[in-house]
Amino acid sequence: MKDNYFGRQLKELRQARGMTQRALGEALGFCNQTVSFWESGRHEPDYDSLIKIAKFFEISIDELLGMK
Repeated sequence: MKDNYFGRQLKELRQARGMTQRALGEALGFCNQTVSFWESGRHEPDYDSLIKIAKFFEISIDELLGMK
């Protein structure tokens, strides 16, 4: 995730649903700062968080990480 594909993908998915970082964080059980850090590339999600995000957006983890 060095090029922060994940962060860009997360932001795009979030915005496509018309959600704020706060709304997405609340839906997933994270604070908005966590979502902000992921989108900016300052932090990366752990495996369990990736699963939650992928299920929420109904896509595979591979798609979320740009592996497909």
